[in-house]
Amino acid sequence: MQSLRWMVIAGIALSVVTPTAFGEEIPKEYRDTVNKGLAWIAKTQFKDGHWEGVNNGYAVSMTALAGQALLCEGSTIREGKYRDNIRRATDWLMDRVQPNGLIGVPASPSEGGRYMYGHGFAVMFLACVVGEEENARRRERLIKLLEKACKYSRDAQTNRGGWGYLSAKDGSNFDEGSVTITQMQGLRAARNAGVVVPNEAIKQGVEYLKQSTNDQGGVQYSLAFGGGGRGEGRPALTAAAICCGFSAGEYQGDLVKKWLKFCQNTLSTPGDGRRMGHDEYTHYYFAQVVYVLGDDRYKKLFPDAKADETLTWTKYRKSFFEECKRTQSADGSWSADSWTARMVGPIYVTACYLTIMQLDKGALPIYQR
Repeated sequence: MQSLRWMVIAGIALSVVTPTAFGEEIPKEYRDTVNKGLAWIAKTQFKDGHWEGVNNGYAVSMTALAGQALLCEGSTIREGKYRDNIRRATDWLMDRVQPNGLIGVPASPSEGGRYMYGHGFAVMFLACVVGEEENARRRERLIKLLEKACKYSRDAQTNRGGWGYLSAKDGSNFDEGSVTITQMQGLRAARNAGVVVPNEAIKQGVEYLKQSTNDQGGVQYSLAFGGGGRGEGRPALTAAAICCGFSAGEYQGDLVKKWLKFCQNTLSTPGDGRRMGHDEYTHYYFAQVVYVLGDDRYKKLFPDAKADETLTWTKYRKSFFEECKRTQSADGSWSADSWTARMVGPIYVTACYLTIMQLDKGALPIYQR
C-alpha cells in the first residue's frame, strides 16, 4: 500500500509539472538578451551545483532562484540545454534538507538569520523539478523531502498565520509579509506537483495578508507588533500578495482589486527613470500579476477603467523588457541597483529578470495563466 501511494503521487506530479505545451515565445528582439543572461547564470554555477550571493551569502536562495530561471527556459532535470545545471542544483539542495525538513543550513553565518527565505524558494524549485525525475527511487526520495519541507513550513508558521525570517520558535513568533509570500508560493508549487501540503497553512497565510491590508489597499510590513492592517502599505509586499491571491483562486475578489489599485498608484513604471526600494523583488512579483492579467482581464475587473488606466501585459512587457535590454551588462548579467540587491548580488537580480522575461514561455505551472 505504501509503494502504491508513492506511485500515485509521482504520477500526479508528472502529469502536473511536465511542460507539455509552451505558451508564446519571447519576442524576437529580446531573445539575445535572455540567452546572454541564461549563459551567464550557467557559467557562474559552482561545480558542486550551487550559486551564491555577495560574500558567499544566501546560497540556498540563490541556488533556487538561479535554477528557477533555467527551468523557465524550458530545460528540465532530464532534458534541455541546462539539464546538467538543473540536476546539480537539485542535488545540492536535496543534500541540504535537515532531519526536521528545513532546507538550509541554519548554522551558516550567511543564512542563520534568514533561513526561511531559502527554505521557501527551495521548496518552490524542487517542486518544479520533481515531476521530471525519471528515477523512481530518487523521485520517491524527493517527494518525501518535499513533504517534510512543507510540514516544516507549517510548523514554522506563527500564531497569526504568517512567517518570519526564522521559524516561529526560533524567531520569538515574529512574522512579516515577504517571507510569508515566499512560503506560500513554495507551498503552492508543491501542491501543483501533487505533494501533500497542509491546507491550514495556506488558508492562514491568506488571512494574514488580508489582516495586513490597510485602508488604502497596501500590505504592511508585519502584524507582529500589532497594527491590524493600519500600518504603512508596502508596494513590494502588495504586489507579491496579489500573486498569492491569484494562486488561491481569487482573480476577481474585492481584496485583489484593492491590492491591484494600490500597486498602480504607487509603483514606478519600468524605464521611467525612477527607482524605488526593492525594485527587483517588486517587479519579480508584479510582472507575474500583469502576465496573468494578460491584455483583457484588467477590463473585466474594472469595466469602467479608462484606456490610459488599463493595465496590459503587452504594454508592461514592452517597457520592462526595453529597460532590461538597455541595462544588461556585457557579460549577460544585471547589476544590483537597489539596496537589497547590492546586499545580495547580481545572481539575484539576473535570476529575477530572466524569470520575468521568460513568462511567455509558460514552462512552469506556477507561472502560467
